[in-house]
Amino acid sequence: MSEEKLTGSCLCGAVTYEVQGEGVTFYHCHCSRCRKASGTGHASNIRVSPETSIRWTRGEELLKQYKVPEAERYFNNFCTNCGSPMPRIVPQLGAVVVPAGSLDTQPNIQPQARIFWDSRTEWSCSGDDLARYSEYP
Repeated sequence: MSEEKLTGSCLCGAVTYEVQGEGVTFYHCHCSRCRKASGTGHASNIRVSPETSIRWTRGEELLKQYKVPEAERYFNNFCTNCGSPMPRIVPQLGAVVVPAGSLDTQPNIQPQARIFWDSRTEWSCSGDDLARYSEYP
């Protein structure tokens, strides 16, 4: 992968960001946490390294985090105005996890796999040839 600059924002436009780094992975995650946080059958997330690759360009003070108490590293970062999922810095991964739906620019990286496939709901989409993993690859 190569380094690129991505920009994104929340639904109401109050929070904007830039990420400049290397897109390491792009997964559709079907775990129950991602489903609940996204309100859909899966969350589409791009992991960008390094963790210092993000710069909030507007509205950082509107961000709020919710950490699942029993989770080792899972938390949700969102705009308090509109509730849109926003990128989150995950030090344990040395990366920023970017919700692909929040991007305003097209990433160079394409989806690589569906993870936590065994947690998938029956009604979730599955009509592609992406690799499928029970948990992390």
